[in-house]
Amino acid sequence: MIFDFEGKGRARWRVESDRVMGGRSTGSAEVAEGALVFTGKVVTEGGGFSSVRAGRQVDLTGYDGIELRVRGGGRTFELDVSDGTESRGREVTRRGSFPTSGSWETVRVPFDALEESAHGEPVSADPLDLSAVKSIGIYIIDGKGGPFRLEVDWIRAYREAE
Repeated sequence: MIFDFEGKGRARWRVESDRVMGGRSTGSAEVAEGALVFTGKVVTEGGGFSSVRAGRQVDLTGYDGIELRVRGGGRTFELDVSDGTESRGREVTRRGSFPTSGSWETVRVPFDALEESAHGEPVSADPLDLSAVKSIGIYIIDGKGGPFRLEVDWIRAYREAE
């Protein structure tokens, strides 16, 4: 288990939105009733994203991807896995999308489906160092304006054979 949002050891989640580049999207995150609740509003003019991230040193060697138990009302979100790699002085994000519905469901994001970018521009980077993952994040950057809500019950690594 990477995150379960229960009891001791809960991570500190920080929000970042397109406001860092002059946009107007918002976001907030809280842990309530054993789940991470990520809410806000996406404004597509001038940016169009909001994200939440927590640091967690974890070795994911031998795993095929990350699965999350989520409820999100039909919006598409993106999982970001970071090992601290930089390209031209900017952090490389490795993101893969996952759909949501109004019901709790388990979604999987395989490591081989993650796409690399730096500040929204595709980059060529070394493969993700699964032995040195430093943080996990979730983005909403689906091109649709309006309010969003994502609840996350847990986040864990999976093996295809499981």
